[in-house]
Amino acid sequence: MLILAATPLGDSRDASPRLVDALGTADVIAAEDTRRLRSLAAALGVTPGGRVVSFYDAVETARLSGLVGAVERGETVLLVTDAGMPSVSDPGYRLVAACVAAGLPVTCLPGPSAVTTALALSGLPCERFCFEGFAPRKDGERRRFLAALAEEPRTAVFFESPHRIAATLAAAADVLGAERRAAVCRELTKPYEEVRRGGLGELAEWAADGVRGEITVVLAGAAPADVDLDTLVGRVTALVEDGVRLKDAAGEVATAAGVSRKRLYDAVLAARD
Repeated sequence: MLILAATPLGDSRDASPRLVDALGTADVIAAEDTRRLRSLAAALGVTPGGRVVSFYDAVETARLSGLVGAVERGETVLLVTDAGMPSVSDPGYRLVAACVAAGLPVTCLPGPSAVTTALALSGLPCERFCFEGFAPRKDGERRRFLAALAEEPRTAVFFESPHRIAATLAAAADVLGAERRAAVCRELTKPYEEVRRGGLGELAEWAADGVRGEITVVLAGAAPADVDLDTLVGRVTALVEDGVRLKDAAGEVATAAGVSRKRLYDAVLAARD
């Protein structure tokens, strides 16, 4: 069968025992980067048991028939990418689709994912979310990409390069508004892990000096057009009466409702006059 296996984002201790076992027993290991695979195997104290083949974007299509053929012959093919889950903005989808089309078994060893890790750390609503892959490289395409999220009510998650994150955040602040909440998560699970939360304008200013590492951006969903500020003001007031500081209460309710914190805070102050 074909086995998709999630690999650690940074800390090798996040590897599951099932991944360690699969690395040692699979007949074929298809790896996005064979050098990184061998480094991971060494860190886990396991020797790859089968033949290792490269499986990155440029060779993905060419490798399909050979890997599908291996599964058809009864071999176990293990697919791993550099970090996280195969197929999620990484090679894998075409191989899965080919095996499914051929009626071959496919399974998955769950594990680390930058998408869900960043979402959980963002402090933004995550009951419903959408994943948008990598932000476009060119400015015009990037702005169209962001404009499509202007009225998206779900929290959105996307990846970005450290070389482009400053430009992307600046464009996002321009297209979506400086107050739109977001979180920039970099180097997840690594020694220099950092999560920056705030409005897009604030985050753009922070990123202007340069940001390093692998980056995942979590963007708050758009506020409903018919949001009832009076109801939200009532929720803030109730929290304040329970002893929560006004600023904290406004922030908590605004984040949950997907509205501007400043807008809600000002509405509470106005209601007191």
